[in-house]
Order: sequence, then structure tokens, then C-alpha cells
Amino acid sequence: MDPVIVLIMLIALIAIGFPIFLALGLSGLLGLYMARGSLAFFFAPSSLFGQLNAFELIALPLFILMGNFLGATPVGSSLFTAAVRWLNWLRGSLAISSVGASAMFGAVSGVSLAGVAAVGSIAVPQMLQRGYSRSLAAGAVVSAGALAMLIPPSVPFIIYGAVSSVSVADLFIGGIVPGIVLALALSLFIYVRVSLNPAEAPASEERFTWKQRWASLANIWHAALLVVAVLGSIYSGLATPSEAAGIGAAGALLIATLVFRSLSWRKFLEILATTARISGAILLIIGCAKIFGDYLNMVRVPQLLTEALTATGLPAWAILLAVMLLLILLGMIVDAVSLIVVTTPVLLPLIEALGYDPLWFGIVMVLNLEIAVVTPPVGLNLYALRGVCPELSVEEIIKSALPFVAVQFLVLMLFVFMPSLSLWLPGQM
Repeated sequence: MDPVIVLIMLIALIAIGFPIFLALGLSGLLGLYMARGSLAFFFAPSSLFGQLNAFELIALPLFILMGNFLGATPVGSSLFTAAVRWLNWLRGSLAISSVGASAMFGAVSGVSLAGVAAVGSIAVPQMLQRGYSRSLAAGAVVSAGALAMLIPPSVPFIIYGAVSSVSVADLFIGGIVPGIVLALALSLFIYVRVSLNPAEAPASEERFTWKQRWASLANIWHAALLVVAVLGSIYSGLATPSEAAGIGAAGALLIATLVFRSLSWRKFLEILATTARISGAILLIIGCAKIFGDYLNMVRVPQLLTEALTATGLPAWAILLAVMLLLILLGMIVDAVSLIVVTTPVLLPLIEALGYDPLWFGIVMVLNLEIAVVTPPVGLNLYALRGVCPELSVEEIIKSALPFVAVQFLVLMLFVFMPSLSLWLPGQM
């Protein structure tokens, strides 16, 4: 009965507007108090600081800082320009270019909101100006922005690695193939859609020479080189993800100051403040979620859930499908960070009992979260696009995203039922 009371308290606190970290921390503290009395006041601080003492979490603020530094440069618009020049021979090239630019921007930021803002502010006005349908323009950008969650360096992978003790480097490697497949699937969907309904994307009359195409790479090679250096140092074993994040942050600072000269002293201080605020919020959620998770483990909720579901006799694939649908529903009302840190300690024992790899589960969980950030009411990408494109209403952005959500779901199911696809590349390293 106690776990039910704690869960009701958690839901009630969130419903009345408590910050998620306070709701998790207070609910977990109540549970610990009911289970262990006054010892709860010793267990709770130990849980919080023990979780935040993880070395892997050092990478979190550094990768956010790297993305913020590069976000202060014209890299986002340069990526879109380059993609347009190389892909303009395709019908729907602007929408497909927004997918490619978002994927590449994700590789230098790791934060989906930054990708939506950077690419959306450039791509959507251009598409609308050239006669693209509003639905296609908004849907392509808002869904492609989520690729930053999957393509390394990925902030959700860092958080999952800290909570599950799975190697962050392996998660980064494992996210490459699903990231590429999802980007190709979104691009293919756009191409088929505009081929069936050409009115949604008028053919481009612009033609670019090979010289213009190669010239478009002049403003992005610095960022591309930085990504290669960061990820290459991780995959080669020369640096841990945390050390590589330091390299990335320093390199991004040099690009912003020396190459683009777009970073004033005031902007520099704003970026530091923003990074500290975002990192602090995420770390508070992670720490307080550990209090809540430790209570659940103390009263054996994960074990009881595992025993109950395995005793049903249902095949593993049916239980797995139910877990994925549960995560999709929870993702509609809970932000991605909270969902990872709250559900991982509960679901991971079940996943391992079914014989699945924790590395694979981390990858499909992040694939699942890509759907969460584009579905209401807590789909942050929806509101990020509305912020940079005020000519679009939230309602039409939501409607435009739904067909792309279907594509994301199909890709999720592909990797759910074919685990070897996401585990192949880590197995080669």
C-alpha cells in the first residue's frame, strides 16, 4: 500500500505544478520515511550525492556548453545552405535538407531544442516563401530536430549511462546506425509524400554548380572537424566521453571566437549562465530521481513487477511492446530527462530478465523519447518551433508532426524487434 501512496503523492505534486525534481525528491523521501523511519533523512542525501558523484556526468554540462557555443555561430544556417545546394535536384529538397541539417547539427549539439531553433528559424521561412505546404515545412523541422537526441554526442545517452551504468561510449556508438536510419526514413517519407502530392513542394528552379556546392562547405568544415575529433577520441580510446566533452567545449569556443567572431563578452557570459541553468536543472532531476528510485528498490517494486509480468506467460515480444507503448504514453506527459531517470531503474531489471541487452534498451528508449518530444502536451520541440516561427500556430505544428510521428514509430518498432541492428556497430568496436 505504501508504494501506491508515494505514487499518488508524486502525481499530485506534478499536477499542482511542483517542479519535477521537488516532486520526485519529496515523494521519495516520504517513501523512505515510511519504510525506514528517521533513517530516511540519512538515506536521501546519500542517494542524491552518490548519483551526482558519477564521473560520466561531467560530460553533461560540457556537451551542453559545446552546443551553446556553436549555437551562437551561423553553423545552423550554414548546414542548411550546404544541404540545399547538394540536394536541390530532389523534389522536396528544402524539407529533406532540413532533415540533413538537423542531423548534422545534432552531431555538434546533442540537444534537440537547439536543432529545432537553429534550423527551423532558417528552413521554415524559406520553405513557406517557395510555396511549400505549411504542414510539410513544420513537420519536417520539428521531427528532424529530435535526431539530436540519438546522434552522438547525445545528452539522453549520458543520462541513461549514468543511471544504468552502461558505457556512454558504447551508447554513442550504438546511436549512429539508428540515427542514420531514422534520418533516411524521414527523408524517404518526404520524397514519397511530395511525389504523390507535388503541390506540397514545388520543384526548385535553382541550379548550383559544383563550385558553389563545394564552397558551401567552407563555413561548416570547422564544426565537422570538431565532431570528428570529439567522437574519434572516444571511439579510439584516447579519451573518455567526459574528457572528449572538454575538448568539444574548448573547440567550440575557439570556433565561435576565432573563426566566426560571433561571441562577445556579454554573449559568452549569457551562454555560461544558460549552460549552468540547464545543467543544474537536469542534475537536480537526476539526483532527486535517485532518491525516488532507491525507495522503489528498497520495497522491491522492480523485482515484483518483473516477477508479475514474467509469471503471466506472455511472450517476451508482447511484454516488450507493452513497455514501448507505456513509454510513449508517459513521454506525452513527462519530459525526457525525468522519464529516463524514473523508469530506467524500474524497467531495466525486467528487460534483463527477458534476456535483452541493457545497451540495446538504452538505444530504443532514446528512440522512444524522440517521439515524446514531438507529441503534446509536453512535446518541447513543438513549442521551440513555435518560438522561432511565430507565423505557425501550435495547433498546426502538432497536426503537421503526426505523420512524421508514424514514421518514427515504425523505425522504433524496427529496432525493437531487430536488436542486432543497433548492437551491430558497438560489436565491431
